[in-house]
Amino acid sequence: MDVHLGSEAEQASGNHRNGSSEKTVLSDDGAMTLSIPRDRHGRFDPALIAKYKRRFPGFDEKIIALYARGMSTRDIQKHVGELYGITISPDLVSAVTDAVLDEVSAWQNRPLETTYAIVFFDAVRVKIRDEGLVSNKAVYLAIGMRASGYKEVLGLWIEQSEGAKFWLRVMNELKSRGTQDILIAVVDGLKGFPDAIQAVFPQTVVQTCIVHLIRYSMSFASWKERKAIAAALKPIYRADSAEAAADALEAFDAGAWGRKYPNIATSWRRNWTAVIPFFAFSAEVRRIVYTTNAIESLNSTVRRSVRSKGHFPNDQAATKLIWLSLRNAEATWKRPPIAWQAAKAQLAIQFGERFNLED
Repeated sequence: MDVHLGSEAEQASGNHRNGSSEKTVLSDDGAMTLSIPRDRHGRFDPALIAKYKRRFPGFDEKIIALYARGMSTRDIQKHVGELYGITISPDLVSAVTDAVLDEVSAWQNRPLETTYAIVFFDAVRVKIRDEGLVSNKAVYLAIGMRASGYKEVLGLWIEQSEGAKFWLRVMNELKSRGTQDILIAVVDGLKGFPDAIQAVFPQTVVQTCIVHLIRYSMSFASWKERKAIAAALKPIYRADSAEAAADALEAFDAGAWGRKYPNIATSWRRNWTAVIPFFAFSAEVRRIVYTTNAIESLNSTVRRSVRSKGHFPNDQAATKLIWLSLRNAEATWKRPPIAWQAAKAQLAIQFGERFNLED
């Protein structure tokens, strides 16, 4: 109405507000009475519900969209009241958002592709009330990249702690949903995780996320030292071969930073078997598997959604919101990474018939 009355034509004619009128419309949840503003000359045409329209389509989707962006049920109640001039109860908001749980269940159990070129695994922690106590629970996420380069979230799982036994259960679930082969699995260095993957997918190359290793290395040093240590670690992961990388690690360990922080070299040696596959890849493939940025970007989307919640009353409430935020993130994945075309040719050579472009 403000925009309508602010136009030159309406100002020149002396048009102004003339109160409001009630209008009953039908939504997905039944009849609702709206307060529609009027102008003196009767030329105002509402944008959301046009004149003579008696249905309010997509009202549930609007509530769900607000909820997916982290708004609480009472915030949505106030927002709808301010925006549409109607009163809805928090219980109605909860009922509308709870309806997505059936979609979540169907999504979580949907069939998957037979083969994924790369799968990124990681976990993000959220606060959930469990048996009267609020605790940090791990929300496990997996992003699968097909041979075509397109990505999809394979599933989400909530568990009290991040452990290899639970990951074994996740691997078995992925296999039962149709996935028979994973070429490369990129993980965050969890102890026992490679064993859990290869117990179900024995041919999978398990690659530790290099950036996770670098971040762990940085945790030993003060802030002012981290830039210099990161520069000293570059010759290791930028080496042309595993042998050259091992020599660079020994040189780092014998250098000033290695002597000051011996735990850094120790952590790299401890994960070395899961670091070595990285050096067999071409530069194009390395750019794809270098880090779990793809999944960490997804994690940041989840964190933005849950930040305003404080904590969730139960696992279902957390699952509901996280799934909605994942759905929003997936909608932005329009095309494969820029480096994928070059990486695809390299992967086809390295993995042969296992790299199936039809999947």
